[in-house]
Amino acid sequence: MKKIALSIVEKSSFEYFIIGLILLNAVILGLETSPAIVAEYGDWLTLGNQLILGVFIIEALLKITAVAPKLKLYFGNGWNLFDFSIVVFSLIPATGEYAMIARLARLLRVARLISTIPELRLIISTLVRSIPSMGHVLLLMSVIFYIYGVAGYHLFHEHDPTHWETLGISLLTLFRVVTLEDWTDVMYTAMDMHPMSWIYFVSFVVLGTFVVINLFIAVVINNLEEAKQEQLDKLQRPPTKDEMLRELRQTQKVLASLQNKLERQSARID
Repeated sequence: MKKIALSIVEKSSFEYFIIGLILLNAVILGLETSPAIVAEYGDWLTLGNQLILGVFIIEALLKITAVAPKLKLYFGNGWNLFDFSIVVFSLIPATGEYAMIARLARLLRVARLISTIPELRLIISTLVRSIPSMGHVLLLMSVIFYIYGVAGYHLFHEHDPTHWETLGISLLTLFRVVTLEDWTDVMYTAMDMHPMSWIYFVSFVVLGTFVVINLFIAVVINNLEEAKQEQLDKLQRPPTKDEMLRELRQTQKVLASLQNKLERQSARID
């Protein structure tokens, strides 16, 4: 049973089948947002959801069976644990007080696309790895925000209290400026009182938007390169005993199949 489960989950066709089901599930969830479609095909959509959930449950059982009794190989993998948690949450009944949780859990099935596609897993792993490195960048950004927030309050709060009335509102205004969302309107209002106010805004945009964002990008790219290098190192590591035995068995099967074909061909010639 273990060998059968292992042979199934290791097939690329099985992986593509699961990806197809995830995409189909995403389409069904999108169709459920249309009252007209739900009214006419609601039962079919519900059946489709249940069938897809059933396949996901079978997939989890196959993967657990493939590594049994060493369940740590399955639950010790963060992506497997993520998939298993989504399946468990999807079993919550979609009725009563838990109806909203059940709907959100079904929506999480679409997120399984991340754990299924290796390239997406690499991107998410890179972002998670980048969080500690971004601490210093966030600290630098906080210092810049605080300095400009206090300065902006003292410069503009009397002329434009809507955007600079308190330090908190000033920081929110600076967040609007750093996202480049209509920041010129705030600048022109300030320039009505202080014509040289453009220096304050332009310098903040240069520091807060271009410099800091580029630092974030640099951190992510650096971690992405490190993650890729780690994957290459894993691919280049010496094969384990189990992997060698598995490859040997597959080679033996291929050789046996070739021998049978040669024997049949020789028998036809004779």
